Amino acid sequence: MQKLEEQQTSSRKATHKSRRSSFRVKIRSYFFAGVLVTGPIGITLYIAWIFIEWIDSQVVALLPTVYNPETYLPFSLPGLGLLIVCFSLTFIGAITAGMVGRLWLRTSEKILARMPVIRSVHSAIKQIFETVLSNQSSAFREVVLFEYPRRGSWAMGFITGQTEGEVQDTTQDEVVNVFLPTTPNPTSGYLLFLPRRELVVLSMSVEEGIKMVVSGGIVTPIDKRPLHQRGIKKVGAANADDRTIPLE
Repeated sequence: MQKLEEQQTSSRKATHKSRRSSFRVKIRSYFFAGVLVTGPIGITLYIAWIFIEWIDSQVVALLPTVYNPETYLPFSLPGLGLLIVCFSLTFIGAITAGMVGRLWLRTSEKILARMPVIRSVHSAIKQIFETVLSNQSSAFREVVLFEYPRRGSWAMGFITGQTEGEVQDTTQDEVVNVFLPTTPNPTSGYLLFLPRRELVVLSMSVEEGIKMVVSGGIVTPIDKRPLHQRGIKKVGAANADDRTIPLE
């Protein structure tokens, strides 16, 4: 009888301990779920708030006191500087679309083109903006996979355009401009000129590729190819010359 009571007591303790352990596991999972939900939203809002405050501090300070709405209000207006910047850029764009604006633009570019150092900086920056902001631009429209920095090691990059000029004229293969970003900062990286035949175009979007680079591979997009194409290997193993050859 005493042995039976001891077994029942031990069983109740084990059940109680199991319930306590299960409760702790649930609480921990709920906590991490809350962090996963609120973390990205909170960080995004915080960065946006810092950016808006920085714009406001730079722009609102330039307004005369008479024309500053905050002079007549007991509180500040968040986003006022950002609103002024957007309105000013739109107004400048509308002016440059006219004949007077185009004349002023050509005159200012001629003046900048005569300055030794400034003309190089201005030309490079203008070309980058025209390439990125152009609706018909092919920059950063494809995510590609290629071998880098050695055979058998793969890296992911973005095609920024077709190679032209002296670089293409001095190479036998048809090469393209590929931007290889660094992790976790995709704004820096390397410009590579690679043969098109050595590139494997991926089905993921540019946004998904950037997320994968920023997260260091933690955020991996799913394979969006049709079911009959999934699992098909696009590159083969290295041959005797230690080269990886594409599969037909």
